Amino acid sequence: MDRPAISDYGFLSDCRSGALVGRDGSVDWWCPDRFDSPAVFGRILDDAAGRWRIAPVGTGRVERAYLPDTLVLRTVHHTPEGSVAVTDALAAEPGARAHQLGHNSPAVLLRVVEGLSGRVPMRLDFTPRPEYGLLTPHLRKLPDGTVRAEAGPVALALRGGPPLHVERDRVRADFAVSAGDRLGFDLAYAPAYGGVPARLDPVDALADTVLAWQAFRESHRYQGRHAGLVRHSATVLQGLTYTRSGAVAAALTTSLPERLGGDRNYDYRYSWLRDFAMTLHALWVAACPDEASRLFAWASRSIGQLGDDPVPVLFGLEGERGLAEHEITHLRGYADSRPVRLGNDAWRQRQLDVPGEVVSAVWRLHEYLGERLDDELRETVVGLTEQVAATWRLPDRGMWETREDERHHVSSKALCWVTMRLAVELAPQLGDRADPVRWRAVRDEIRATVLERGWNERIGAYTGAFGSDELDASALYLPVVGFLPATDPRMRATIAAVERDLATPDGLVRRWSADPGGFLLCSFWLVQCLVLAGERERAEALFTRVAGHANDLGLLAEQVDPVTGGMLGNFPQALSHIGLINAAWELTEPGGD
Repeated sequence: MDRPAISDYGFLSDCRSGALVGRDGSVDWWCPDRFDSPAVFGRILDDAAGRWRIAPVGTGRVERAYLPDTLVLRTVHHTPEGSVAVTDALAAEPGARAHQLGHNSPAVLLRVVEGLSGRVPMRLDFTPRPEYGLLTPHLRKLPDGTVRAEAGPVALALRGGPPLHVERDRVRADFAVSAGDRLGFDLAYAPAYGGVPARLDPVDALADTVLAWQAFRESHRYQGRHAGLVRHSATVLQGLTYTRSGAVAAALTTSLPERLGGDRNYDYRYSWLRDFAMTLHALWVAACPDEASRLFAWASRSIGQLGDDPVPVLFGLEGERGLAEHEITHLRGYADSRPVRLGNDAWRQRQLDVPGEVVSAVWRLHEYLGERLDDELRETVVGLTEQVAATWRLPDRGMWETREDERHHVSSKALCWVTMRLAVELAPQLGDRADPVRWRAVRDEIRATVLERGWNERIGAYTGAFGSDELDASALYLPVVGFLPATDPRMRATIAAVERDLATPDGLVRRWSADPGGFLLCSFWLVQCLVLAGERERAEALFTRVAGHANDLGLLAEQVDPVTGGMLGNFPQALSHIGLINAAWELTEPGGD
């Protein structure tokens, strides 16, 4: 397999699911029912796991871009015979506009081919492989030219302009496109026992989908620094939003590796409470109050009534808790990076920072959006606060979700402090169960403990865990959440140590010394820290360098290889775009210097 780089992919979304389309015209990832459902195209993880390619027969130069303010992708192939454009989208519901995106998405993949010059020979190769490549479907050509692909729980219907030829386990079509020609293809999904897949006219549906995305973008106006980048990142976040519930998927994919050939390959198609406050803030910054409120409603319902067990760090897109992890042994993995995993066992971990993120989100909802705290929210805040008061002294797995022994992570303790601080501020809104006097005492004890035990005199910095000699970029989060000002002498020393020992010359920040790639969220945290320390000019320059690691479509993965510049990890990564938005806002806010 001639493996495409992760950066070669473009992202399509209908706010129900998403697809990845390579520069070579191949759809190599699509889980049509919802983001975390089984893939029918999985070539990104194994060449045998299915794809749908439409491209010129020969090679040539490729240029591509999203249509303005959309996730509708137009790829232009320039060949010796002429030029042809392929425009790809996941269809919006007919007539849907702005915030209606995704509520009733028809699960139809649209592809429209347009001849621009000359006469270009084209080839279509359709090889669906449901259940991550476990199934080879039965293919039937109907009298109207439609090809039905059926296997297990999946039914797909493909139709298009030229004749489609069934060749046992795949569909092929060879055709030519001349200047002015326009051919439309649509691929519709439906559950095998749930009725006939939807039928849309591809050209009309594509135009309607463009209008739906542009209406969404028109309703969200951000006026701060780096407005174009922020608006595009907000569109990507909307594309990762499962609109039916309001949950934001951490990424579109599973098991794209943090290190090529390595085994740190995890399933990120779920929604993390740990990222909650950052996500909510980014949506608020990007002027998306409706999305912020719906995200919070999802979280509140997912958490439910609190018991003694820790709040799970992540949930399924409709609030599912049981996300047991297992391996798919028949897939080779991206760049032979095994294992390929489904599910994510981090949901079982104790992560003491989670309540702090949730309570921060409640505070933002109340302070920024003017939302009143109903009985359910009050119970949630009080329950989380009492849980932190009882458990903050325990070790945990930390924000990087280590699968090693639990430790006393500095960032986790700092978020415990955030919980207690904001609970004290919210106490007048919390009813009779609020106990601000006791909470204040716990808050002060946590702070004193972190300041004493988190600082490593030999390293000259706050490290990743109490008693650790290892520098960790999570320390950059302390000024971001207000635990310490960036101008504090020890905090400034920590920022300098991270820049010296964990950052590359172009500003990519590794999480720890052995981390294979620059973690983009940490790099944007460094931007925020520099602003908060009064170094706005350096922060601006760093922001530009870090944001410049996006691909030609403005998409960011989780990490970047500091040697090759190649993207690493699941893609596109919500946290990276969240980091960009929040760093741009920090650069916009007055008072950073």
